[in-house]
Amino acid sequence: MNILLVGSGGREHALAWKIAQSPRLTRLVCAPGNPGMAAQGELRAVKATDVAGLVALAREIAADLVVIGPESAVEAGLADALAQAGIACFGPSKAAGQLESSKAFTKAFCDRHDMPTAAYGAFEAPEPAKAFLARFSAPYVIKADGLAAGKGVVIAESRAQAELAIDDMLGGGFGGAGARVVIEEFMAGEEASLFALGDGRTAMLFGAAQDHKRAFDGDQGPNTGGMGTYSPAPVMTPSRLEAARARLIEPALAGIAAEGAPYHGVLYAGLMIDGEAVRLVEFNARFGDPECQVLMLRLADDIVPYLYAAATGGLAGLAEPTWKPQSAICVVLAARGYPEAPVSGTVIRGAEQDFGDQVVVFHAGTALREDGALVAAGGRVLNVCALGADLAEARERAYAAIARIDWPEGFHRTDIGWRAL
Repeated sequence: MNILLVGSGGREHALAWKIAQSPRLTRLVCAPGNPGMAAQGELRAVKATDVAGLVALAREIAADLVVIGPESAVEAGLADALAQAGIACFGPSKAAGQLESSKAFTKAFCDRHDMPTAAYGAFEAPEPAKAFLARFSAPYVIKADGLAAGKGVVIAESRAQAELAIDDMLGGGFGGAGARVVIEEFMAGEEASLFALGDGRTAMLFGAAQDHKRAFDGDQGPNTGGMGTYSPAPVMTPSRLEAARARLIEPALAGIAAEGAPYHGVLYAGLMIDGEAVRLVEFNARFGDPECQVLMLRLADDIVPYLYAAATGGLAGLAEPTWKPQSAICVVLAARGYPEAPVSGTVIRGAEQDFGDQVVVFHAGTALREDGALVAAGGRVLNVCALGADLAEARERAYAAIARIDWPEGFHRTDIGWRAL
């Protein structure tokens, strides 16, 4: 098969790494890709939001399948354009992608389909939004309605902080993503990430993980796109998995199809676990980043048949995926100043060395300088991932590898996996 993989981050590098292992693969082209992905496929300088350019590239390489990595390509309508061109696509239509691109849409969708989630209100003006705060007690959850790269959420410890967050979002602090805000009831419990594939008719669970959203150790600092993750997630017991499947995953995929937008791709459900109660925090219309990285390390099967079946309606003909018994961990190395103002252009040394067959370093935000030096080109820059017999061993391997990477201008959390350990 000829496959076009769209995106340039750590999630896409992990997908490229796994796809490249498939005996079904003939040619892998990554657009735009990153320096690390050059080891798995050809790089073509077409942006993830250049829909016409990507359709033309898919035609040029006679792609049998296009795999969408980032949410920006979903919102741009890439899957719709590929459908018109008759090219199979792993990734939902723009309409189905509203499950991520609009939090207000998703909350109303949950109401329509009786799916458990937090109480909420959606507002486009500051005064009614601030008045709505009286319905809840601190802490307050304030979310930008649109896509904000995982950072459009504020957990305010006081009403004054909540009102400042409302003013910031509605005042343009998150651009168009904050033109509407969603205010939610704070849900206590433990968060987990659950993934499922949809092919327009069939739903199939596809692994779980736990992410670390805060920038610094001890879950301190601002929310980020994710500073590390691990899998399996002990909090996702069989009974909780079944509750999530029955109350959230299957109703979501059946509901979005019933509303005229059958879902082809991966659906990511961010969950809040409180005892046996499982409620939805949010949906994402793509693999999580960095959750995808640990799932790809643990997936024992060839991923390509699953991607193609989700794109073409064939999931019912596949067995449930099998997972390696080992634990996997991913530690994010971020540029100093992330998430507010990451410093770019600093040189990274030692990322390409051989760390052994149980450690993989995925590139998330890197570039090559004219002199060949690897430099930081984003907020989250490298993902150091490892397998181990248990989480403690995987974590030890990952942090040992990090110690061998020379990048003084980077930082990372030292406590990834603390909940499970």
